[in-house]
Amino acid sequence: MKPNYIGVIFLLLCLPQSGWAQDAKLIAEGKKEGRVVIYGSLESDIFDEIKSAFEKKTGIAVDYWRASAASLTDRAISEHRSGKTQSDVIVTNSTPMLIMLKEKVFTKYISPTSKDFAPDIVHAELGPRYRTGVVGVIYNKSIIKPEAAPKSLEDLLKPEFRGKVAMPDPTRGVIAASWPASLYKLMGKEKAEKFIRDFAATRPAIVEGVLNAAERVTTGETPLGISYLKYVVAFGQKGAPLDYVREPKMLGHGHYIGLDSKAARPSAAKAFIDFFLGEDSMKTMARMGEFVTRKGIYPPLDGADKIQEIEMDELDTAGFAEKRKEYAKLFLKQ
Repeated sequence: MKPNYIGVIFLLLCLPQSGWAQDAKLIAEGKKEGRVVIYGSLESDIFDEIKSAFEKKTGIAVDYWRASAASLTDRAISEHRSGKTQSDVIVTNSTPMLIMLKEKVFTKYISPTSKDFAPDIVHAELGPRYRTGVVGVIYNKSIIKPEAAPKSLEDLLKPEFRGKVAMPDPTRGVIAASWPASLYKLMGKEKAEKFIRDFAATRPAIVEGVLNAAERVTTGETPLGISYLKYVVAFGQKGAPLDYVREPKMLGHGHYIGLDSKAARPSAAKAFIDFFLGEDSMKTMARMGEFVTRKGIYPPLDGADKIQEIEMDELDTAGFAEKRKEYAKLFLKQ
């Protein structure tokens, strides 16, 4: 029997047209809704580029309110409880997203673009974990030459690096506390606990957050820092001589984008989520240093495709309180 080429071609043509029809329908309905309101913690320079591209493609206006993950979580939950919800879409890191999910802030929406992400990172209700904040050791190449730089986390314990490492304050934020609390996933429990004690004894420079640590490395005030690898790209594009310690496994935390369960503009919200998770948007983020998880897209960072990201533990309120006390004694003692 001869293969039915006409039938196969017909099927192939129909499949993308169906997707286009869904996309066009959402956009048309979103235009009627007028705009979409986004709450997020994604940096404004990255979001603005995505926003402009979305508005140009769809004609749907985007209102973006940017705040810290903690602030937007408090606002979203408070609005839901008071019945005065303003947001249509929320985008931030996984811990607050999961907290808000328990508070019924989100309704299930799995974008058609989810097929372009590995199935094991697609949450049953929130969809793809679209990017990862990879945390590692970064350094200033104008002060520490690559051949003299640490080759591993354990190298930070060497006498020549004493007091020369900027570390985000683990008593101020969940992410900063989650990194040392999750080192056992890289080293094993006993070795990790010993490393944390020994590292604290080297008196790292404790700074407010991961951005502050990267800024200190950029200026050379502190030649090494524990921060997001994305800053090697972001500050490097501005001329900063940054590099990072290449370890095969590094800790990180995921980010999600979710549809508000009380969204006043659900079609515009879905259209934005579809666009946000699409190839063009993911390439925009990657170009600016983000480790997106859409298949085959990497930041312009040497060796980025070889890094195996290990998800950090999610510290709940009680867990963070416990670690905060522990790390205050270790890192903040005089």
